[in-house]
Amino acid sequence: MPSRRHFIKASAALVGGAATHLYAAEDEILIIGVACSPRPGKTTATAVQTALTAAQSVSARIKVELLDLGGKRIAGWRPPVDGQPAADDFDLLLPTLKAANLGGLIIGTPIYFRNMSSLCAAFLERLGELRQPTLQLANKAVGALSVGAYRNGGQELAIQQIQTAMLCHEAVIVGGKAAAFQGATLLNDGSDDILKDEFGIKSAQQLGVRVGEAAMRR
Repeated sequence: MPSRRHFIKASAALVGGAATHLYAAEDEILIIGVACSPRPGKTTATAVQTALTAAQSVSARIKVELLDLGGKRIAGWRPPVDGQPAADDFDLLLPTLKAANLGGLIIGTPIYFRNMSSLCAAFLERLGELRQPTLQLANKAVGALSVGAYRNGGQELAIQQIQTAMLCHEAVIVGGKAAAFQGATLLNDGSDDILKDEFGIKSAQQLGVRVGEAAMRR
């Protein structure tokens, strides 16, 4: 007689062709942070790393990795030309994004004109490659954060745009704990010292914890 675990696997595989993976109790779970700022190692990368550190604190099973896109060349989506995809740095990210033990993503962007960065938009478009032949990011916990020059500079608008894009992958959208329900919103006052923003740093930590908790429940 099939076990309950077998039934869950079989049922999940029938839903939308989504890729599924059930972890054993001792498996490591990878959470990837993606900093989508053209400035490597600056405030967005610091914010994403803060969230990753908080996610890692949830369990010894959680491992984290930061992908800092600053300085990398990533084109937006386009149909293959003569059968060849865009030639840029996105392929360097694919082995990590396709990791079998991937449990979650934390995607961060700076705010430009109350919007996500063009680098973030290009990255999200290229994630379309992970929709074939199955939805490889389905059921992965995804949280978003943003860094703006003003406290209300468009951070939540950009977070919503990231979340909307990831719904196309059937990802599990995760916010933070109070007062970061939608995601983490941080302020760079022009000094590039984001650690001074106590409210924002706390929201990044809260987001990381929620992503970690959600990844552990898979």
